[in-house]
Amino acid sequence: MDRLHHALPHSASRQQLLADVHLTPVDELPAVLDRWAAAAETLQAAAGRIAAARATQSAPAEDSAADRTADVLRDAGHRGDRAPGRGAA
Repeated sequence: MDRLHHALPHSASRQQLLADVHLTPVDELPAVLDRWAAAAETLQAAAGRIAAARATQSAPAEDSAADRTADVLRDAGHRGDRAPGRGAA
């Protein structure tokens, strides 16, 4: 849990992780944590490209400037149409 929390780069995603973990029933917790682990791995895999883009102040050709926060939250199981805590249905 602590490693996942520190792997997430934004406070909003860290807060959502904590809310999901604290509000999810114990029997559903492994699936929720698996989704968050996958989201954290996706972000860590992009860390090199992000650092290179920051260093050159330009995005690599294969990347777009689109905000992917919603994609990461969706992949982690967040749904904006209900209270946090149960991950994806």
